[in-house]
Amino acid sequence: MANKQTNINFENKYGFSMPENYALKPEKGISQSVVVNISQLKNEPEWMKEFRLKAYEIFLQKSMPKWGPDLSKINFDDIYYYIKPTKDRAKSWEELPAEIKETYDRIGMPEAEKKYLSGVSAQYESEVVYESINRELSKKGVIFCDMDTAVKKYPEIVKEYFGKLIPPHDNKFAALNSAVWSGGSFVYVPKGVKVDLPMQAYFRINAEKFGQFERTLIIAEEGSSFHYVEGCTAPVYTTDSLHAAVVEIFVKKGARVRYTTVQNWSKNVFNLVTKRARAEENALIEWVDCNIGSQITMKYPCVYLMGEGARGEMLSVSFAGAGQAQDTGAKMIHFASNTSSRIIAKSISKNGGRASYRGLVQVMKGAKNSSVHSSCDALIIDEDSRSDTYPSLRSQENNTQIEHEAKVERLSDDKLFYLTSRGIKKSDAEGLLVNGFIDPVSKEIPLEYSIELNRLINLEMSGSVG
Repeated sequence: MANKQTNINFENKYGFSMPENYALKPEKGISQSVVVNISQLKNEPEWMKEFRLKAYEIFLQKSMPKWGPDLSKINFDDIYYYIKPTKDRAKSWEELPAEIKETYDRIGMPEAEKKYLSGVSAQYESEVVYESINRELSKKGVIFCDMDTAVKKYPEIVKEYFGKLIPPHDNKFAALNSAVWSGGSFVYVPKGVKVDLPMQAYFRINAEKFGQFERTLIIAEEGSSFHYVEGCTAPVYTTDSLHAAVVEIFVKKGARVRYTTVQNWSKNVFNLVTKRARAEENALIEWVDCNIGSQITMKYPCVYLMGEGARGEMLSVSFAGAGQAQDTGAKMIHFASNTSSRIIAKSISKNGGRASYRGLVQVMKGAKNSSVHSSCDALIIDEDSRSDTYPSLRSQENNTQIEHEAKVERLSDDKLFYLTSRGIKKSDAEGLLVNGFIDPVSKEIPLEYSIELNRLINLEMSGSVG
């Protein structure tokens, strides 16, 4: 292979690539004909094709973000916008092509499906190649499928919600996603249904110079509850790839949704994602966001607190190593009275990495008795690294409670000395202290994912990743 991969520990687990035995791989670049071709290949209804074309025009008109990390390296004409990995959807795990099956076997997804999950979806390049859902959940009316299937099988639901929280004109990358989206998850949980085990989607980029644009739509009806988990990886290449997803979540009265991301893109990936949720009366939406990989990440999950008593929470951790910029945060917009939001953000920067928190909390007129707590802590490992905090707290109501705290610290020399004096290697001691630093986030996710997060942090600390 021309682009030699590095660092054996990472390569063995996530950073490997597989042969490109694709059913379809069109030419690079984006145009109106590319957008139309994607819609035709998927045999979509006319309304979706028109949605894509309007979004493409908005994409052309929108300018690149003028703030945050430098995105000038992105060349939209040097990207594959659609790759079809297999001719047909596999009906069972065994039917997947050998190279795709081996990919997911090596990252442990089949084992996770058997032990910990109520439903699973696997996207490889542009298409979902495999999905499965617990039969008992299907009997209760739970829908968990890829977005392409949902457009055809559940058009009334999709048309009601698709693009309503994040319209194409929201930002340039939301417009791009709206024009060329492929794959992603559709989750619908009926009124009063409670799903005990998580549902997981796994997104894998294998090709070079590829753009993955999954689209996820989640609807939790009144009184329902569930946990959705997504994981992301890609091989280590010398060329850049783009990941620009859009996620819309509707949480109805009294419903509860937790959305967990463990993102470990390789350091040649631009990760530019738009995620937003709408919470109705007494609803709860929890974002748990873990960002370890990528060259640049710009991600700020948002909650519109629309109903009285609605709650929004954001727990995030990011790690910026050499050559990385993690620009992450959250947005909480209070529209109704007696709403509450909580943001706990943890960042680590090492070997010249830059970790930034960028957050917005806004209490609108009429959102009386709102409660806000925002906390962002940064851990800087060395003098070459950097951490920045850009909080914005705005209130149009006097009768509110707003708290904000921020802290920047280094690893404690005293604690390092204590651990190393007990025979622990310095690198292992640093890993232990960093895992203690992120504990408020890692303890909020299921044990098996928490273990993997801590393992990835330890690999980053030892310099074995990327």
